[in-house]
Amino acid sequence: MVAPRRSSILGPDGQPVVVSDLAREKAAPETFGMRNVLWHTEATGLTPGRLAEILRMAQVSHARPYLTLAMEMEERYLHYGAQLQTRRLALDGVSISVSAPDGVNPKAVDLVEQIVAAPDFSDVIQSLQDAIGKSYSVIEPIWEYESGALRPVVYKHRDARFFEYDVVGRENLCLLLENGLPGEPLAAPYFIRHEPKSRAGIPIRRGLARSAAWAYVMQTFALQDWSAFCEIYGIPFRLGRYHTSASDQDKMTLLRAVRNISNDAAAIVPEGMEIEFHETNGNRGEAVFGNFIDYLDRKVSLAILGQTMTADVSQQGGSLAQAQVHENVRADILRADARQTAGTLNRDLIRPLVAMNFGPQEVYPHVAMDLAENEDLDALGGFLDKTVKLGLKVSQKYVRDRAGIPEPEPDDVLLTPEGASAPDAAAAPDAQTGDPSASADKTQQKVQLSAVGCCPNCGAQPSARFAVDDPTAALEESQALADTDALVEAALANDGWREIRDPLLAGLLAAVGEATSFEDLLQRLDAAKIDSAPLIEKLALATTKARLSGGSAD
Repeated sequence: MVAPRRSSILGPDGQPVVVSDLAREKAAPETFGMRNVLWHTEATGLTPGRLAEILRMAQVSHARPYLTLAMEMEERYLHYGAQLQTRRLALDGVSISVSAPDGVNPKAVDLVEQIVAAPDFSDVIQSLQDAIGKSYSVIEPIWEYESGALRPVVYKHRDARFFEYDVVGRENLCLLLENGLPGEPLAAPYFIRHEPKSRAGIPIRRGLARSAAWAYVMQTFALQDWSAFCEIYGIPFRLGRYHTSASDQDKMTLLRAVRNISNDAAAIVPEGMEIEFHETNGNRGEAVFGNFIDYLDRKVSLAILGQTMTADVSQQGGSLAQAQVHENVRADILRADARQTAGTLNRDLIRPLVAMNFGPQEVYPHVAMDLAENEDLDALGGFLDKTVKLGLKVSQKYVRDRAGIPEPEPDDVLLTPEGASAPDAAAAPDAQTGDPSASADKTQQKVQLSAVGCCPNCGAQPSARFAVDDPTAALEESQALADTDALVEAALANDGWREIRDPLLAGLLAAVGEATSFEDLLQRLDAAKIDSAPLIEKLALATTKARLSGGSAD
């Protein structure tokens, strides 16, 4: 007899994985049996006595009625369902990252990043949050070889009623067998099992549906009583009066008329009979039943979200400081949900994924779910502006995480300060020599050209064409400017400029010194007849030389 062939694929614990079971559904629903999706209602006609029995059975050995009630409560108890949905959807705001500790396989990190970036991965996170109300949530991944790796191609969320905890310790979640007893404990990579630790005790007692069930029963009775109250007091009370001499037939006629008024709003009575309408105070129903239901809803919000101010608006209102405190409490719960969900994914998905493709590892990549805090960026920027100047060393990663700004992609267009170049451009290798320092020198020259005048003597503002982005163009502009400066210095070295400048300045200064107003200055300048022809001739000659040499005369 040939022994069964052992699988060459190992799990994180080093034990062989049954490859044929990876693509086969173990917990698929059935038409009949323990995994049928049809169920008898538990919410209809629920009484406190029946609820106590359901909760007692759930913690002993039979949780199906409790899980059915938890499902129906989300449909019928609108406030409970809305608050659960709020807590589930809050995880859509977290950022998912893959950490690679020292010694981890880079290919394993790439594979995990592909799994996390898949469009259906966010649905997996949402499905796992079903455990908040029911105590646990189970997903069955279907594994296949795709793109050169064994990976989950489908994630199927399974009905919580298909599973049961072991009879003895009530801690190991198992798939129900056909005889209704728990089978083998669920294990990765065949199942992803999420059991949030919202409170101490056995897992089946941690679900929030267990606490909200009592509020559900009480608000159900309150709604029934309130509906009866509205049916009775929603219309005016009718009182018919008949004469003492009225016969039995007259009395029956009056009674039918009074009854018909509630439905038909019209009736006829014989002469001598009358009907009176007495108004009642319908606000008593709101004061009694409405306030009681609001009280129950606030307690449910407190149990699910850890606060009530962001879920309900009280009649007394609330301050901004109170709202911020309540929001922080909710953030603590959300952070715990994200941490525990990431732990489940690392244990039942990421580690088996890496082990089955690359073998058991000493170090595994792991998924982290980070909650973006409401950061005061103005205060953070002011603090960094002061402390960095004093020598405090702060990493860009820390600032990006606090501000919620991701790392730029290689081909992204970067924002830069006005008049400055991008940091990456300063460190890029030179296109001609391949020397990073040469490129940095050219970029520095470009910045200097943008910051100084056209020459050291005139101090004029530079032309906009000096502030170019191409380092090679910046070098050419710099050389042209240097040639022009040489011509200017040669022209200024000629003593002939002094004979031209002194008469001009003497006439100008004399007119300015004697003028009493601006109009008087203009008249004195016209009368002085200052001869500017020699200056114009010299400037024309210098400009011509500059143009002939290829320099700039601007």
